[in-house]
Amino acid sequence: MKKILVILTGGTIGSSIHNGAINTDENTSFLLLTQFKQRYPNADVTFTTLQPYQILSENLSPKVWTTLITTIENATPENYDGIIVTHGTDTLAYTSAALAFYFHALNVPIFLVSSQFPLSNINANGLDNFSFAIEKMTTENLTGVFVPYRNPSEEFVTLHSAARLTCSPQLSSNFFSVENVNLVPKTLFNAALKPQFSERILMIKPYPALNYDYFDLTNVDAVLHDLYHSGTACTTLEWGKNRSLLTFITRCQMHNVAIYLAPIFKSNDAYQSTLELVNSGATMLWNMTIEASYVKLSLAYGNFMDETKVVSFMQQNLAREHI
Repeated sequence: MKKILVILTGGTIGSSIHNGAINTDENTSFLLLTQFKQRYPNADVTFTTLQPYQILSENLSPKVWTTLITTIENATPENYDGIIVTHGTDTLAYTSAALAFYFHALNVPIFLVSSQFPLSNINANGLDNFSFAIEKMTTENLTGVFVPYRNPSEEFVTLHSAARLTCSPQLSSNFFSVENVNLVPKTLFNAALKPQFSERILMIKPYPALNYDYFDLTNVDAVLHDLYHSGTACTTLEWGKNRSLLTFITRCQMHNVAIYLAPIFKSNDAYQSTLELVNSGATMLWNMTIEASYVKLSLAYGNFMDETKVVSFMQQNLAREHI
């Protein structure tokens, strides 16, 4: 019989509807296990459950990742055949990356399971995602962190590598990942990590007419600047110095604030603006999603004081995050 640790954290999959409001419900959290046992009464699995907190995932902060990681470590994960974490969809890509990086060397698979509707809704995909996770744990010898998710428009569940998952597109309940699961070799990382994530990382997303004068660098350890899909951002001075990322990079350097740019693919040819950014002195986080870049950078600054160690950590392929 397979032993599965189920950690219930809230989210839509652990919510109910009252007077038109969807919110977490301590009793509803266990409905998932009830539904699974009803669908598979002869399943050869036994569940141990923990409920460290109950929140809608849009309300989490990096401190919640620390609580979740500590909960898993204190439960002695090696005693189980697999771990399932129920989670909301809004910040699923961030938490999955946090677990993927921290538990990169764990030999027990971790699956994060979500639902686009509360489980009381017959159209909810939560039970399908949960059942798929159980199937993988009981039939395959996987190690790593994964997110099984059936998009509402699709028939089958897709297994995503956690460090490659991207946030659901706006006005959508679908999830996608870059190249999906690709079991390429990982880097062996010897230094012990603490479950500490810096909250002094400023993430900036580009948009037309972005004015960098609005950003205060006080109490900021590092800036992570998102890029357009082609690995670009505004570098022209035509609209003023305050609109150019190049000028902002210089400002960060003057304030001793490290600046990282992502996502961007390495290629033989690149746009002129991309080449200017590459030569600007900013650190390029190649071949990694913005969600994974943010979480990994937060973990790095939570563990290392030396900038060279941070950069070295970011360059390692810990959880198959490099595309």
